[in-house]
Amino acid sequence: MSAPTLRRGTLGTADIAFFVISAAAPLTVMAGVAPLALMLGGIGAPVGYLLAGVTLAVFAVGFTTMSRHVRSGGAFYAYIARGLGKPLGIAAALIALLGYNGMEIGVYGLLGSATTETAHALWGVDLPWLPVSLVGLLVIWYGGFRSIDFGAKVLGVLLVAETGILLLLAGGVLLDGGAEGISFASFAPGNVFVPGMTAVLACAFAAFTGFESTVIYRREAKNPDRTVPRATYIAVAFLGLFYAFVVWTVVQAFGDSRVVAAAGDDPAGLFFAALTTYVGSWAADLMHILIVTSVLASLLAFHNAINRYVLSLAEEGVLPAALGRVHPRHRSPHLAGVAQTVLGAVVVIGFAAAGADPYGQLLLWVNTPGMIGLMVLQLMAAVAVLMFFRRVRHDEGPWRTVVAPVVATLLLAIVIVLVTYNVDLFSGASLRVNTVLVALVPAVFAAGLALAHRLKRRKPGVYARFGAEPDGADDDTPGPAARPAATSATAL
Repeated sequence: MSAPTLRRGTLGTADIAFFVISAAAPLTVMAGVAPLALMLGGIGAPVGYLLAGVTLAVFAVGFTTMSRHVRSGGAFYAYIARGLGKPLGIAAALIALLGYNGMEIGVYGLLGSATTETAHALWGVDLPWLPVSLVGLLVIWYGGFRSIDFGAKVLGVLLVAETGILLLLAGGVLLDGGAEGISFASFAPGNVFVPGMTAVLACAFAAFTGFESTVIYRREAKNPDRTVPRATYIAVAFLGLFYAFVVWTVVQAFGDSRVVAAAGDDPAGLFFAALTTYVGSWAADLMHILIVTSVLASLLAFHNAINRYVLSLAEEGVLPAALGRVHPRHRSPHLAGVAQTVLGAVVVIGFAAAGADPYGQLLLWVNTPGMIGLMVLQLMAAVAVLMFFRRVRHDEGPWRTVVAPVVATLLLAIVIVLVTYNVDLFSGASLRVNTVLVALVPAVFAAGLALAHRLKRRKPGVYARFGAEPDGADDDTPGPAARPAATSATAL
């Protein structure tokens, strides 16, 4: 009897888009980070989100084109291994584990702080953050343990709720006419090309983190050659337009002349104040609750993505084989989920034992190397797309295989420089701590290269299989063949 596998043909375009958009946590990003973008970049901040969306859409062109030729569930590392060779692919796999785990585990600190703040604001109850975070770990483990369609349904409901409250705010502001009348000054060049826009771009790109995880669900998608690209473009377009629209409506809520001062006076309360003024205090109370559910949705989305990365690496032989087991009933990578939950608990308890602040240290310090790691993977993937299509014969056009990857490479390199230069905005830490946080990514990269060398020398069979197409991948939906040219990256 064959071992159980992931449930194929389960996820449609909307399901995958829900996972990706939920990981970005739109409500949390808007209420928690957008006020900082307004403080730094002024009323032109909405354009920063549009520019980030355009850049990532260009990246998605080559990325989704290559997805038709790479059928592994390994996402970034599989693409990089095929385009740049196995050593860089293995290094990318370790960076992916750092990136996705960093983005998820740090958010347990946000869950603890957001829940305690909500309980105090609404009911005057003071809750300790650690028990809340630990309960959250169990809830997310259970959500990942259940079937993938169960997770998609949960995320669909939560995403509709969190975007709905932001649209309610926008509707209230626009129907009322705003504080100073409806203005489009946010899009004027004089308000966009300002010194603070570089910091806004750094915040904006961070708000899209995890959008590329659409390809992780390829093995569970219906007609993946169409579903995965569609979900990727929908996620990027929705996030870019939605973020820009919501930030612009908040500018209207306070007026062009007053919004920057209002954001500086009370950044954490900016959205709540606008919602109270234009909709009512009941809506602000509801937003408190929905921020907590937004955080839970983000955690579940990242947890599912991590589990599938670990599953793929276990199937490749890089991680212990036990982590590659799939639950016979729910068809979920349940042991990978247990391992990820235990790791999260160790980190959360460790920060709590050290007396760390759940937001200022657990969230920001753990998220920062995770965010930078995922951006480095995007850059490597853009280069990998370019090199892959140079090494194989294909029927794709030059826009998808040359122009878009080159443009994406240049833009993403600039973004990484901007984010690294402004890393204190994300970590809120000292220079010494920031140096350590940034250095984690190249350190893990170096460890990945060392691991690749060790596997090649001691486990040549595992090394030879790494990055290869899994047996039976997408048997029901064959994509366009990518015929090897004289030199193939998979042989490196």
